[in-house]
Amino acid sequence: MTKLKSTMAGTVFTVDVAIGDEVKAGQVVMVLESMKMEIPIESEESGKVTEINAQVGDFVNEGDVVVTLGE
Repeated sequence: MTKLKSTMAGTVFTVDVAIGDEVKAGQVVMVLESMKMEIPIESEESGKVTEINAQVGDFVNEGDVVVTLGE
C-alpha cells in the first residue's frame, strides 16, 4: 500500500482520479493551489486508487495523506 502525501500546505484545486482507477508512476492524482500557484501531486508508483482523503476545496497540510494506492 502506498500513501501519497501533500508536499506543501494548500487547498485542493482538482482531484484527477477516482476510487478504483489504475494509476501509473508519475501520473498526477491531485493538484493543490497555494499562493496562486498550482502544485501537482504525482503518484510515486503504479497501483489502484483505494482511498481519497481530500476533496476539491479542502485545505491540507504538508505531509497529509491525500490518496492511498493498493494492489
